[in-house]
Amino acid sequence: MAAIGNDRIWIQIAGLNQFELKLKDKAEEKAYRKAEKMLNEAWSKYAAGFKGKRSNEEIMAMVAFKFAWLAVETNAKSDAVANFLKEFERQLDEIVVKI
Repeated sequence: MAAIGNDRIWIQIAGLNQFELKLKDKAEEKAYRKAEKMLNEAWSKYAAGFKGKRSNEEIMAMVAFKFAWLAVETNAKSDAVANFLKEFERQLDEIVVKI
């Protein structure tokens, strides 16, 4: 990981060449660093289990799929919570009207 300079940071994934990202604020840097760390941890885990059996591209595809699946799962849970709250609000409105 490289240091922040002005409004940019450098990110390194899976030992590949670093790339630069622009920052809106310090909170965004923290989030980017967390994402970088999570991705590198997943990469290390998958690489240790599949090195020599799969290409680096295939391993990265597995890591990408894992994160895509987590996004899908998170969105589904978020939708379920939103639907629950919408129904709860509807029922609460009915109760308030009766009072």
